[in-house]
Amino acid sequence: MTEELSEREREILALEARWPQHSGAKEQVIRVDLELAPARYYQLLGRLILTERALAHDPMLVRRLRRREEQSAERRVARSAGYRG
Repeated sequence: MTEELSEREREILALEARWPQHSGAKEQVIRVDLELAPARYYQLLGRLILTERALAHDPMLVRRLRRREEQSAERRVARSAGYRG
């Protein structure tokens, strides 16, 4: 049986489900509602989506976030290799 998510982890996933796009307004909500710096929020989110607990909690959201992260990583690698396409 998978471990349950903490309340904070559920809040992070819920915010990401409601507000998938990165914007200044989202960062304000992160600061006010979750009392986190945006950088810390994205660190926690990045770790959280790698867990089986998160996948069990919201499979569609977590798979979408994992794909988005993989695409971002591929773009970073391509840029560092000098590829501009």
